[in-house]
Amino acid sequence: MLGNPPHFAEVFAEVSMGHFLHRSFFSPTFHIEMLSRTARSLRRVPISARPTARCFSSLDLIPDEPAGPRVVTDTVPGPKGIAASKAIDTFQDPRTHVVVPNYELSKGNYLVDADGNVLLDVFAQISSIGLGYNVPALLELGRSDEFVKAALNRPAIGSFPPVQWADWIKTGLLTVAPKGLDQLVTTLCGSSANETAFKCAFMAYRQRERGGSDVPFSKEDMESCMHNHSPGSPDLTVLSFKSGFHGRLFGSLSATRSKAIHKIDIPAFDWPSASFPSLKYPLEDHVAENEAEEKRCLEEYEEILTSSKTHSPVAAVIIEPILSEGGDKHASPEFFRSLRLIAKKHGAFFIVDEVQTGVGATGTFWAHEKWGLKEGEEPDFVTFSKKMQAAGVYHKKETRPNAPYRNYNTWMGDPIRALQARKMIQLIGENSLVSHTATTGSVLSASLSQVFSSSAATGKVANFRGQGEGTYLAWDMASPEMRDAFVGKMRKAGVQIGGCGEQTVRLRPMLTFGEKHVEILAETVERVLKDL
Repeated sequence: MLGNPPHFAEVFAEVSMGHFLHRSFFSPTFHIEMLSRTARSLRRVPISARPTARCFSSLDLIPDEPAGPRVVTDTVPGPKGIAASKAIDTFQDPRTHVVVPNYELSKGNYLVDADGNVLLDVFAQISSIGLGYNVPALLELGRSDEFVKAALNRPAIGSFPPVQWADWIKTGLLTVAPKGLDQLVTTLCGSSANETAFKCAFMAYRQRERGGSDVPFSKEDMESCMHNHSPGSPDLTVLSFKSGFHGRLFGSLSATRSKAIHKIDIPAFDWPSASFPSLKYPLEDHVAENEAEEKRCLEEYEEILTSSKTHSPVAAVIIEPILSEGGDKHASPEFFRSLRLIAKKHGAFFIVDEVQTGVGATGTFWAHEKWGLKEGEEPDFVTFSKKMQAAGVYHKKETRPNAPYRNYNTWMGDPIRALQARKMIQLIGENSLVSHTATTGSVLSASLSQVFSSSAATGKVANFRGQGEGTYLAWDMASPEMRDAFVGKMRKAGVQIGGCGEQTVRLRPMLTFGEKHVEILAETVERVLKDL
């Protein structure tokens, strides 16, 4: 019944290497055979009987995590949740509410709503919860004297930083700084992190044009900028990609291209956008077509960079490692490395937006680590937020503004978020949660591949993708209406899952998501698909 355990151990060793899968590393034949063998073994071997690559369990960090979902109302949200939204409606728009949670009762990977429904949360507040709800080690931090005093004495960090600020940052956020980037600006959210990167790039671009940081601003520069005219307010642009999402503040919204409802009625900068590859799946069946598609997009991208020099030069390029809100769109490491090298060739700064992909979700701490960038090719800026709970921009010292107050605001981040991020980084390292997520993602991918190859998914599921990207998986449903129905039925079945793009379902579990959660998720997906 259990099959041959040594054979499964061999298969699991292969699936644990899934975060290296790409046509650059393994042949299509190997990829197909690996998933097939894994799915066969998963059918034979119960999760409780499987050997694992490491022994982490979410119970290590959250010993009182629920054993599974529990739905007690006929609808989710139930009557108490609906009433809570109506109370909020008296002063704030509630139309985007999914459920109204009880955060005091939520534990680990499980979100508890106002009605007492216990939901396995694989959406994690739009990919923003790193370790889980009410993790004891984080609750202990929150009760500490250091944390309480930091919370009650919030400083204007740019002018009055706490005496501990250097220590908090050097032992926290800087320990996971992307390779080659040793500078950090802390901000308030992902949108402000991207806008800070835009400003740094514009300043550095103009500084380079002037001839260096010691060259003073001209009188014309200083006077014209007060009227929003050039040369002081230069006609520079940020290039982003169609379907990309970089925030909803005024500048970042001009770079966002995912949904019209986010942008309609808002004045925008006339900034260029380039096509992002639309890959065909399975990848191994469309190698030549996908290579041609990436080549087409790279040619278009370089043409924009070249032609813009005569009127509105591109000072910066911004890209997500996976275009998330726009529908979980992927491209090869070679494509991203080419983007970076072409930007460098044309003098444009390169910003990697890791707001959603960062902090371990893809099986590496930063998703762009998989691109194989060499020394000297690293991004100029990497932005982060969401799972880090803090937000900011990593960059190089040469992109620090040449004068104070040029990139400045009152708060410039929040000390308690820096403390929270530091503790989370420590826990991620102590529990090897990045490698755990890579391994769990491979098991999850194999389990879902089995479900999607069954009759339950016929005509309903397509373009399963993200293999080798940890638990950062997605697939398309047959229509937007079917996607929305699927997400709603999953919630009623006890799983909080999310959508993106027009008809995509995306997974964004926490780093403590493990094999016991995989089993619950896969079984629920199969059951709901049968019911559609």
